[in-house]
Amino acid sequence: MHDGPAYTAETNGVLVRVRPSYLAGQSDPEGGRWVWAYQVEIVNLTGGPVQLMARRWVITDAHGHVEEVRGPGVVGEQPVIAPGDSYAYASGCPLGTNSGSMVGAYYMTDADGRSFEAAIPAFSLDTPDARRVLN
Repeated sequence: MHDGPAYTAETNGVLVRVRPSYLAGQSDPEGGRWVWAYQVEIVNLTGGPVQLMARRWVITDAHGHVEEVRGPGVVGEQPVIAPGDSYAYASGCPLGTNSGSMVGAYYMTDADGRSFEAAIPAFSLDTPDARRVLN
């Protein structure tokens, strides 16, 4: 797995950085299956702790097929991120086409119980020989 480009977004003092990578060893192009990993880092730039409560992903393949995924937390956790700290995790996404994109949001709460969304930047899922879709 190689490091791809980093995509970033900052919302309400929460910085989200995503770095996707194509997984050739887990993909089967002849069988119509392409797989990517993505590493996410969430940095708390606010003055108080924040907790990641849920996520929403919108995944679009090269044919324009859209799938929306919602769920609690990430990778089975609902991490509390202290001011100045970060939380990182890795996950993956299979597609039936050799390229696509993902975008979404994390649903966060602050120390006062206020809820807010932190944007997950749109990022491109491309095989190494594919044209890059997003910048």
